[in-house]
Amino acid sequence: MRDLVLMWRNTRMVVLCAISGALYAAVLVPFKVVPLIPGVTELRPANAIPVVCSFLFGPAAAWGTAIGNVIGDFFGGVGPGDIFGFLANLAYGYVPYKVWNALAGGRNPIARSPLSIGCYVTACLLASMQCADIVGWGENLLALRPFSVMGNVIVFNNLLASLALAPFLLYAIYPRVCRGRMLYQDMMPELRAMPRAVQLAGLALLAFGVFGAWVAGNLVSTGYWEPAFLPLRMVQAPYDGAVAVVVSPFILVSALGLGLM
Repeated sequence: MRDLVLMWRNTRMVVLCAISGALYAAVLVPFKVVPLIPGVTELRPANAIPVVCSFLFGPAAAWGTAIGNVIGDFFGGVGPGDIFGFLANLAYGYVPYKVWNALAGGRNPIARSPLSIGCYVTACLLASMQCADIVGWGENLLALRPFSVMGNVIVFNNLLASLALAPFLLYAIYPRVCRGRMLYQDMMPELRAMPRAVQLAGLALLAFGVFGAWVAGNLVSTGYWEPAFLPLRMVQAPYDGAVAVVVSPFILVSALGLGLM
């Protein structure tokens, strides 16, 4: 995750961060009045923006997505859970381009080959689930909302936007940004990819952590799994403590995987 730090030394990347955050907030705020679950989440076509910006601006998109989400939260009510929303959206803007680099290397992200499409869908799936895992885990740490609600609604919302809207935006914008030499690779030529074997190991850890957290969180929060190693008081509804304990190791594994990528 060295690139998340290094980008702040680059003025142009900071500007791209501001652009990413402004775009995300500008589309996010108007849809605050279209709730999917009142008081929990709303329809978010804006979730296509972080994916597009991630392929264009890399680490600048990650910070921009996190900051843009904070701006949007001010229009829908601010609470302690927004801390985890910041981290989740940072991951949502960061994971797509990292997974793409690990799977597809220097391939064009708007190519229509079966391999490119598969890599794109994988990147969006892992980013969406990582975002959902962090929010669901954080909400249970704070005993706010069940993982089975947050974890599934966020995955649905993110995948809908990233698979139905983002490809069209990326296809229209990417060639122009590339010709203007405004991609993150152009802005930060000092960035060096990790060795291929390390990237793939990181991807494996990320996938294991992301899917493990989502499955374990859903099973525990719905009462289908009552871990025998937990005290009896923790495996009773609403299962907040049990989810927090069981999901935490998977969150750490996924973070380790991202660090290796």
